[in-house]
Amino acid sequence: MQPDTAPVPAPVPASAPVPAPASPEAQRGTDVIHNIGYRHYDGPRLGRGYARVSLFSQSLRGAYGLGRSAKSKVLPMLLFAAMCAPALIIVAVAIGTKMTKLPMQYMQYTIFLQMVIALFVAAQAPQSVSRDLRFKTTPLYFSRPIERIDYVAAKFAAMTAALFILTAVPLVILYVGGLLAKFGFASQTAGFGKGIVAALLLSLLLAGIGMVIAAITPRRGFGVAAIIAVIAISYGAVSAIQGVAYSQGNFEAEGWFGLFSPISLLDGAQSWWLGATVSNPGNYGPPNAFAGIVYLLVLLAVIAGCFGLLMRRYRKVGLS
Repeated sequence: MQPDTAPVPAPVPASAPVPAPASPEAQRGTDVIHNIGYRHYDGPRLGRGYARVSLFSQSLRGAYGLGRSAKSKVLPMLLFAAMCAPALIIVAVAIGTKMTKLPMQYMQYTIFLQMVIALFVAAQAPQSVSRDLRFKTTPLYFSRPIERIDYVAAKFAAMTAALFILTAVPLVILYVGGLLAKFGFASQTAGFGKGIVAALLLSLLLAGIGMVIAAITPRRGFGVAAIIAVIAISYGAVSAIQGVAYSQGNFEAEGWFGLFSPISLLDGAQSWWLGATVSNPGNYGPPNAFAGIVYLLVLLAVIAGCFGLLMRRYRKVGLS
């Protein structure tokens, strides 16, 4: 019996023709062009400056819920109304009772309503930066054309502007009311000017502190709690310590303790620099000129330090 063997294919001659590629006419019958909506851009390249302005505008609008859902507008607008309502009441009482001056200094108004300001910072600083870190969208910002300093400067400026609007508008109401009550143009203008300077310093200080804390933790709830603790609870603790020092007659120590809280720091700096009345027990501010200079330098150093920490934070998350 012969063994089974597989048939061997015949060799292909070297001169066998190679199949020719399909002609363009034949390819056109099967090829399909898909239009997915991309278009070539022939407009101007606006660059970093326009990107910074756009990021600033978007962040500022977002702080008040503009361009966002209706639910996002409720809290910032309520806090804004809470800031303005006491000013309207003060003006109405001053005019109705024919007072000779406003019952509260312009620079004391923000200290009096510090809790409202703290809540605004705690609510809006995480909204401004935490979501970008949590959802890892910051690399999209840094792809082009902006750099790390552009992002930090725009966000810092937007938070400062939002706080300045919150604190300056009530002062405008007090100023207009003081002029309507004919309390004296020169005195009201001087007080209003000092109040605006104090409001700007407060806005820079709290914006920096709030954004540093919010940038450390992408979790919004943790950021809110930490910001309230640093701004509001620290002021309560320092005020309690100052009260103990005041009860023991140690007025110089009471003045120095104000360095350990953002609100009392501003309170002491504006009392020495702008002549405001201090809000601590006994109204004891920095004990001498040297202490007043220290207050102001520490205030400016904290603002600059917050900006530097933000730059460092965004370098650490892989952005250069």
